[in-house]
Amino acid sequence: MSIKLDTIHYYPVKGLTAQTLDHVTLTPGGCLPHDRRFAILHRATQFDPLEPAWKPKTNFLVLLRDEKLATLQAVFDPATCMLVLNRNGKRVAGGRIDTATGRLLIDQFLSAYMKDAAVPGPYKIVESPGHNFTDIPDKAVSLLNLASVKDIGRVTQRPVDPLRFRANLHLAGLEPWAEMAWVDKRIAIGDTVLSVFKTTTRCAAVEVNPATGERDMALLKALKSGFDHVVCGVYARVEQGGEIKPGDAVQVLD
Repeated sequence: MSIKLDTIHYYPVKGLTAQTLDHVTLTPGGCLPHDRRFAILHRATQFDPLEPAWKPKTNFLVLLRDEKLATLQAVFDPATCMLVLNRNGKRVAGGRIDTATGRLLIDQFLSAYMKDAAVPGPYKIVESPGHNFTDIPDKAVSLLNLASVKDIGRVTQRPVDPLRFRANLHLAGLEPWAEMAWVDKRIAIGDTVLSVFKTTTRCAAVEVNPATGERDMALLKALKSGFDHVVCGVYARVEQGGEIKPGDAVQVLD
């Protein structure tokens, strides 16, 4: 069975919805362009954009704790830096988040919309050029085996939406859990080469329905009871860059 790249996703604002790409160019040592480029700080977080340092996800509004975020559909245009937030198909906020005025419009909306969140507002969109607000300190690309997600559905006896796992690259054509053996190996996708360095430990964010914002599946319990772990997916560093697109062949090199 041949392994293929199925879909490509990136998350311009940490905690908000995915955007799908029909191609992307990877660069050595980098994340997907614009992936987790922005984050939403809460009042208790100290972050200096001039001297950015990695911080755990609890310093931001994230689905782990703030599932109401999933009821917003985010549309980001990297060419203009325009972020539009929709709810139930209607625009509720928008602004160019590379400008102070645009960020303020988004900040004011989020501070009102998320006022009942567990962490204190007001909330603030933040960016630091060259910094990615990823869940791990490393700059990496996250990969998800669609067959593993389907196998989790066998345990839950309900289909599991792969978008719950917020990965960048969805792969098809693998056996379930085959990606677990890729740690410390290199893989090729099209003309690019990635070095897999760790599995992805999951948190309660995967229990949030990405379409409704409801916590409607006990996926951590399902992973633990069905597979004796809470892992799904792997992280990889980009060793050799280039353009990739859905349909590209995926090959384990060593």
